[in-house]
Amino acid sequence: MREIVLDTETTGFDPEQGDRIVEIGALELFNHVPTGRTYHQYINPERGMPDEAFGVHGIGPDLLSPARPANPGEVTLKDKPVFAKVVDAFLDFIGDSRMIIHNAAFDVKFLNAELRWTNRPLLPKGCAIDTLDIARRRFPGSPASLDALCRRFSIDNTARTLHGALLDSEILAEVYLELIGGKQPDFGLSTSDGNSGQDMSDPLWRPRPRANALPSRLSEKEKAAHAAFVENLGEGALWVKT
Repeated sequence: MREIVLDTETTGFDPEQGDRIVEIGALELFNHVPTGRTYHQYINPERGMPDEAFGVHGIGPDLLSPARPANPGEVTLKDKPVFAKVVDAFLDFIGDSRMIIHNAAFDVKFLNAELRWTNRPLLPKGCAIDTLDIARRRFPGSPASLDALCRRFSIDNTARTLHGALLDSEILAEVYLELIGGKQPDFGLSTSDGNSGQDMSDPLWRPRPRANALPSRLSEKEKAAHAAFVENLGEGALWVKT
């Protein structure tokens, strides 16, 4: 089962009022295990960056005040592609997989606005699992922000001084796995499959059926003993009926 954990950063709260996406971060889970495949893209919103939004994510002050030089470490957006230039790569990455998003209505609203403006099909209803909704149902009355859930599950988010789409996606992946019952063990993902020669540490690895079925572990003597035992049970035995 493939899932995409996703987060966006924007210029504000409402695309119908001119707000745009400025960053998308996403990572791939397969059977609830991160594969290492990620998607990360900064996007030129073709508009200024309000001070309030800049205070949240620290992205793109150069578009708000062109004369102001960017400080070291700040992400500028003037040289980044517009959404229309990256939409196909984004859609290729998410494919038809279910997305995992914290406050999904917000991100899906923005993604569908951007898709509509580029004449692409919209994301369908139910395309995302909302971890905010899961958290509120599991812990009614308790804070359900990403930071609050990190504290609840003892997840290290010390690198999260500002919001960042890819970092938030990585943190959200850990939160999501805790919300659904804890991390799934990694069964041999760093070893090689002797049957197929596949390197399971490869991020693109997917489980495949065995080329040849495993041989039976029952000996001929054990099979004969079992047949004799069933015969002695008579015609009413369950094994005879099935």
